Amino acid sequence: MTITHDAGERLMTPGEVAAMFRVDPKTVTRWASAGRIGSIRTPGGHRRFRESEVRTLLDGLTSEAHH
Repeated sequence: MTITHDAGERLMTPGEVAAMFRVDPKTVTRWASAGRIGSIRTPGGHRRFRESEVRTLLDGLTSEAHH
């Protein structure tokens, strides 16, 4: 089975991701640069993040915080 990008998946802006994590959008951009979260570049050069990946990272961070 080949994995293809699901065109129906919502892409989030750095600002939206930042709001979910309660961090600054610049922090989200740094995470993307560091490879902590995958990002997609738009033709205009902006970063977008897959909602499923953002939620996975958020789940991972919140479970770490509860230990």
